[in-house]
Amino acid sequence: MATLFEKSYSRKEILAHVGDLSQVAGVRLMRLREGKESGVEVADVRTGSGLRFQVTLDRGMDISAADYRGLPLAWRSPCGDVHPDYYEPAGLGWLRTFPGGLVTGCGMTQVGAPCEDSGEKLGLHGRLSHTPATDIQKSRRWEGDECFFRLEGQVRQWTMFGENLLLRRVIEAPLGKSTFTLSDTVRNEGDQRTPLMILYHVNIGWPLLSEHSRLLLNARSTTPRDERAEVGLHDATTFSRPVAGFAEQVFYHDLVPDGRGNVTAAIVNRDLGLGVYVQYKQQELPRFTEWKMMGDGTYVVGLEPANCGVGGRAAERAEETLQHLEPDEERHFSLRLGMIDGHDQLDRFQQEYSLR
Repeated sequence: MATLFEKSYSRKEILAHVGDLSQVAGVRLMRLREGKESGVEVADVRTGSGLRFQVTLDRGMDISAADYRGLPLAWRSPCGDVHPDYYEPAGLGWLRTFPGGLVTGCGMTQVGAPCEDSGEKLGLHGRLSHTPATDIQKSRRWEGDECFFRLEGQVRQWTMFGENLLLRRVIEAPLGKSTFTLSDTVRNEGDQRTPLMILYHVNIGWPLLSEHSRLLLNARSTTPRDERAEVGLHDATTFSRPVAGFAEQVFYHDLVPDGRGNVTAAIVNRDLGLGVYVQYKQQELPRFTEWKMMGDGTYVVGLEPANCGVGGRAAERAEETLQHLEPDEERHFSLRLGMIDGHDQLDRFQQEYSLR
């Protein structure tokens, strides 16, 4: 059964009430037309629960704008969903076309600070977010009285005499529920061993983020990245109002998995009675970074599950933590994101996952 408008319905009952399911939920493809966004292909997804999000097909199938019952969830930068033609790969150029959005993919062979590794100059966060997807397919399927909306496509990172990685992404959302899964499979289709670095930049913004919000985790320890973060260590999971001139703080949280090997993190706002969570398998993504940015206009908290740190590929290699894919080897990563609605749900969720 699917729950719509606080009542449960069978497939037959739902279809009896609408001319087409798109009346209440579905996936619609569209193209942006203005400024540097012009030409960007977007899939607009509505689940029927009040959750709505946009997938930027020309930006690695990232999750861009997102809202729940009209309340925006993600921080958005002034540049918008810039077309990848404007991408500046060198140094910190990635920041000029960073739209924010709910989920921005970083990788596939570089994540974090610009560096030089094995003679290759690498810019911030790699190419994934600026590579258009191909072989896009959207579909809808019923399993009894449950319905699922699905988007899938592939993103290739290739260079002559270098890497040949193919990422296959599937985004699936159930009808009537306020959740979706993002699943990636990365395969090395080249003939040489290749570094693999993947990070999911989940960017939560106002009004879900406010001085009333908290980051809930089950962490063994929290480590500041640098002296700047060390000053704010005791306030790493609480937030302020926007602060002029705020300098970013980055924290590494060592999360404790549950009995199924999953870890969970959530931003909750008790004043609104709402939260958003991210959940994934720790074996796939063993590292978790928090990016805390309380600045005027840049008022955002990034929840960043990854298979690496954010110091850049050279640092990962030096620390002997750099992951690789052998020829024909593939690796799977999956995230589940969803809403927590109401104080009772917040209490139950926090207790179920031992979050504090």
